[in-house]
Amino acid sequence: MSTDLLTDADQISDIAFGFMGSKALFAALDVGLFTALADGAKTAEEVAVETGLHPARAETLLTALAGLGLLSVAEGRFANAPAATDFLVAGARYDFGDYLRLQVDKQMYRLLGQLTPALTGTLRKDATDSYETWFSDAEEARLYSESQHAGSTGPARQLARRLDLEGARRMLDVGGGTGAFAIGLCQANPDLQVTILDFPNVAKLGRDYIAAAGLSDRIGYQTGNALEAEWPGGVDAVLMSYLFSGVPGDAHAALLAKAMAVLTPGGRVMVHDFIVHADRTGPRLAALWQLQHTAFTPEARSTDTAGLTRELEDAGFEDVEIAPMIPEMTMLAVARKPR
Repeated sequence: MSTDLLTDADQISDIAFGFMGSKALFAALDVGLFTALADGAKTAEEVAVETGLHPARAETLLTALAGLGLLSVAEGRFANAPAATDFLVAGARYDFGDYLRLQVDKQMYRLLGQLTPALTGTLRKDATDSYETWFSDAEEARLYSESQHAGSTGPARQLARRLDLEGARRMLDVGGGTGAFAIGLCQANPDLQVTILDFPNVAKLGRDYIAAAGLSDRIGYQTGNALEAEWPGGVDAVLMSYLFSGVPGDAHAALLAKAMAVLTPGGRVMVHDFIVHADRTGPRLAALWQLQHTAFTPEARSTDTAGLTRELEDAGFEDVEIAPMIPEMTMLAVARKPR
């Protein structure tokens, strides 16, 4: 696959100044601007009243958002673009504003300040250098997990539609967080029972989400670090979503070996993550997300389709299939343990 190469300075500027657009989006979410426009177009003064902003500052923010295409403007009245209506209004069916506002802005954006020292191997000793270190702080674990749950609801529905788990009775969700994927899969597969393996501070939050979904009798937790814990055996499926991107690259083989050991013959392993094409031309968002993970897991490794296929086959899996999941961002690999 080919990527269009940049040819002029304006294109470089679009990248260099991209942080300004993302911060405009995050600020708008923080003050509830898109929700304030949910019932129709408004002037800057009207938006200021609803959001508590000074009218001049509201107009400045609205103008920036219009320049980004997030809003339309006509005769001094601003309105949500279709995507803002669908995805950024609080309570909308596909709303993932809290994921962007809380996790991406409040946590990921901050951690990207570590990127250069992470790449050069000069991180401070007290820097965040792994998910385990990060999630040992209960408040950081809560902020990440709650926002990730909001951001994973849609992909969980996609995964449930994509996977045929007929005949599977027990699944292990390794690093399954607050259970968004487990909930979606159990709702689509009434006979499925799931064990989620994740850190204690995450499990404490996840149990509430699972109870709210009415699935406490079918989804449970085993707490621990997936790289070190003993995995429960006799499962028909193993899901590892966003796990490979957040652990040292040298740990991939051990994770797949554990999956092979606990799966029943014919069982499936599923790897959902930021996976790039074999020729490493993209997708752009998948490549950027893996780079972002490197900022706080310096030993993480960018995974491509050819490399992941080899890793799965070297672990003894067969019938490897890899296909896009979240467009331009993630892929899903599915493989079988021989019968």
